Amino acid sequence: MPPRTGFTGKPEDWLRRAKGNLARARQKKPKEAFWEDLCFDAQQAAEKAIKAVLVFRQLEFRKTHDLRELLTLLNSGGDPIPGEIWEAVDLSDYAVETRYPGVTEPVSEKEYRVAVAMAKTVVGWADKQIMQKPRRKRKS
Repeated sequence: MPPRTGFTGKPEDWLRRAKGNLARARQKKPKEAFWEDLCFDAQQAAEKAIKAVLVFRQLEFRKTHDLRELLTLLNSGGDPIPGEIWEAVDLSDYAVETRYPGVTEPVSEKEYRVAVAMAKTVVGWADKQIMQKPRRKRKS
C-alpha cells in the first residue's frame, strides 16, 4: 500500500489540534505519569502545527512523525524556516523512542521543559503563518 498523502482538514483544524496537544503537554504531570508522555504531546503539538502550515500551503505530505522531513518539505515549497523552528526537529525522538521502556534513558523534567518551549515556539510560528498570510493558489 502506498504511503498516505494529501491529508484532509482545514489548516485551522490542524492548528486547533496542535494547540490541544500543547495544552495537554503543559498540564501538571500526574504522579504516575512520565515526562516522556508529556513530551510526546509536545512533539505532537509541533508536528500538527507544521502539518497545519503544509495544508495551508497546499503541500502534500506523507504520514510521518519526522519533523525534519516535514520542515524540509515546507522549506522546499519556498517558505523559509527560522532557525528556532528547525531546532524542534529534536522533538521527533519523543514521537516513538521515548514512549517504550528500555529503549532510551528516562526524560528529565528539564528536558520536558525544553520540549514544551520548543513546541510552544512552533505552534506560535504556525499560527502566524496561517492567520497572517494569504493562502497560495494551487498550481495547475
